[in-house]
Amino acid sequence: MPDAYNYPAEIERDEDGRYVVAFPDFGWGATDGASRDEALDEAKDLLRELIATTIREGEDLPRPSRAGRKQSLVVPPVPIALKAALYEAWRQAGISQRRLARDLDVAESEVRRMLNPEHSTKAATMDRALRRLGKRVTVTIDEAA
Repeated sequence: MPDAYNYPAEIERDEDGRYVVAFPDFGWGATDGASRDEALDEAKDLLRELIATTIREGEDLPRPSRAGRKQSLVVPPVPIALKAALYEAWRQAGISQRRLARDLDVAESEVRRMLNPEHSTKAATMDRALRRLGKRVTVTIDEAA
């Protein structure tokens, strides 16, 4: 299970001069922008969708590789990073949603919502569920790029 969900992105200019961004760890999906900054802003949305789709399809999230010299590291929105962490911790635990609900003393529908990348869940609720699965959330603040 990754301890962060920051993925390296490849940025190239296309024949029209637009900046195209792709995430090699996922192997599919791309976005673009008129400027490098715009493309990287769009890349956050793409990364969120790549993570959400992987969760919805019940697949393993790829382990983020190291960013190469010509790559930029893209940090996903915090809510999807928490969903990814809970999804992976739950899968790693090998328990059912019903069992996790029982362990958290909540309805199974609440666990389904916690694991649903499209449903908003409070950070404190995600933290509690992750702790129950033997994980903890930490926050790191870096200088803006």
